[in-house]
Amino acid sequence: MSATAPDLTRERSREAPSWLPLAGLIVLAALLRFSTLGVQSLWFDEAATWELTRLPLGDMLSALPHRESNPPLFYVLEWLTARAFGDGALGLRGLSALAGTLLVPVAYGIGERVGGRRVAFAAAALVTVNPLLVWFSQEARSYELVALLSGVALLLFLHALDDDRPRLLAWWALAAALALCSHYFACFVIAPQLAWLLWRHPRRRAVIAAAGALALVALALLPLLLAQRGNPYDIAGSAIATRLLQVPKQFLLGYRGPLAVASVVLGALLIAAALWLLRFAQRRTRERALLVGGIGLVGLLLQLCGALAGADYLNARNLLPALLPLATTLAAGFAARGPDGRLRGALGPALLTVLCALSTAIVIASAVDQQYRRPDWKGLAKALGTTAGARAIVISPANGEAALRYYRRGLERMGRDPVLVREVDVVSVAGSGGPGEKPELPRLHLGRTELALPGFGAPRREQTDSWVILRYRVPRPLPAVPDPLGAVRFSTLPPTVDVLPGGR
Repeated sequence: MSATAPDLTRERSREAPSWLPLAGLIVLAALLRFSTLGVQSLWFDEAATWELTRLPLGDMLSALPHRESNPPLFYVLEWLTARAFGDGALGLRGLSALAGTLLVPVAYGIGERVGGRRVAFAAAALVTVNPLLVWFSQEARSYELVALLSGVALLLFLHALDDDRPRLLAWWALAAALALCSHYFACFVIAPQLAWLLWRHPRRRAVIAAAGALALVALALLPLLLAQRGNPYDIAGSAIATRLLQVPKQFLLGYRGPLAVASVVLGALLIAAALWLLRFAQRRTRERALLVGGIGLVGLLLQLCGALAGADYLNARNLLPALLPLATTLAAGFAARGPDGRLRGALGPALLTVLCALSTAIVIASAVDQQYRRPDWKGLAKALGTTAGARAIVISPANGEAALRYYRRGLERMGRDPVLVREVDVVSVAGSGGPGEKPELPRLHLGRTELALPGFGAPRREQTDSWVILRYRVPRPLPAVPDPLGAVRFSTLPPTVDVLPGGR
């Protein structure tokens, strides 16, 4: 019996490409990332990127072994972006914002391979508004780029499981190599994919060839990695166990946001509910969801083993390549169907909506409230104002010097020779704060018995919740050198003492 017209219409409707919802999510992702690209201040890691990309390309590449701890791909792309768009917010952060936007269709593709369009839409929605992914989409560092390239590798991995043509393995190896060239820690999610392909893929020789090509790339990066291993790398001073427990919260809800305790509790309940709903998914969907989630978990565990062995780089940003596979597993739970072929009530979509709404609220809060943003070097730079003559600036923490230099061009480290200044500004910014904690201004440290500086007298204090300045002024220029000036600072550690020319 032939199908009726309504039946054919419904069938075609089911088969029609669902590009419009995906397009809407891509537009929303771009708006969340690009519209507030310059709202938050650069912090010192981004300022380090800026200082590198100001150099000629050859000089920049020569400086990487001594000044950075990451492979070169991001810096080369960032150098090109800065040459095209300048060193403003778009030039410095635009590459990461673009990578974050492109991650949405990649997530959709992964979700579709895992469990069809419902899983695809859920995965893309989670990525669109995820606070941690939006955060790193607005940072001039390599984390969002490696998340994108690792996601592309995962998508090609899933394609290779469904289609055993060798060229798909070659494309997977290329994407995995590019991910490694953007961040070394991509290896933690690439390794379990390679192991699975070696175990399950029918074309063993093609897999070995892809693995060999990937190994050659890793060997080419090894000399750079060895040269960079002694470079400083900022890891929070908290215990490994504390940082490990923070990862699920940060993956789901970002670093900071309003109602932190309530958000963590709600987030934990949403994770538990998604995993419970996953048991009602179709068998193939459930198996694929557990496979990609397992890749994310293995990536986390491998880095944990490294930390326990003494190579401690465990934090959320270094684990970012594991976020997408884990989010896809949750998406499969939210989109699970019941045994009768219908969605299991409205629970899954309702929970997905709650999580996306909560994520969006955190993203908006980070854009409008300084206490949820990066340290406010931008606000401090503006508050410093301009002076007719040169002035000395005592900066704590010392690594904030580069961030302040980005906003106040001409700032230079003070040498041993005396410099005539009419003003000394002792400055600092509120730190990032811990999870659920409001950032606080650092305490004043005196390396001498008095707050007054010789010849400058007592200071005038200016501050907000995000920055503080002690201003020492004299009517006539006085010679200044770093050692006495650095005795008054907002840190127990030595500050940097810089000179800002007049009119700057």
